[in-house]
Amino acid sequence: MNERILIADDHYVVRIGTALVLESEYPSLTVDFAENYDQVKEHISNDDYDLLLLDIDMPGTRYKKMIPELKNIQKNLKILVFSEHGKDIAIQYIREGAEGYLSKQSSKEEIGEAVKSVIQRGHYYPTELIGLIIQNKKSNPAEKLSSREYEIFKLLAEGTGNLEIGNKLDIQMSTVSTYKKRIFKKLNISNIAELIKVYETVH
Repeated sequence: MNERILIADDHYVVRIGTALVLESEYPSLTVDFAENYDQVKEHISNDDYDLLLLDIDMPGTRYKKMIPELKNIQKNLKILVFSEHGKDIAIQYIREGAEGYLSKQSSKEEIGEAVKSVIQRGHYYPTELIGLIIQNKKSNPAEKLSSREYEIFKLLAEGTGNLEIGNKLDIQMSTVSTYKKRIFKKLNISNIAELIKVYETVH
């Protein structure tokens, strides 16, 4: 992998240790550092990154608000929450749009796998987190959807874009967007990664 990664953490040892782990696993990576939230915003405003490892307790932190704010600055930025907090906190950031969660207690193998997973597959959810993502949903969440909603839900989960869905079903893109918002609301999800996880539970 020759991607560019930003490690944001206010502890020097964490920044350097994580970088050493990643560079030993993926020598072609480019790694930059940020020590506080202002530096994070400055970096992503000036450079394109494939992945941000984000400590949620840095100076200047705005907690959950950081996720949409950072994605507003860099639309395609993937964010992996890197924290000592438990999965109950992690799930809140995933619902805001983060692509995954990684504990600071993780082994070097887990760190390498998490980064690879987010870059290549678009998300990384530890096994114990998946249950929380789909909790409070019916055993078959898709039962909440109408036949048309389910059809679009299935196409979205299979990676079909709004334009392709519109062409396939002979409906306007704006109509697809309306259905998509309705599906997200009914399934209590906030992004495609969560939609895929729900889809996987019923297939």
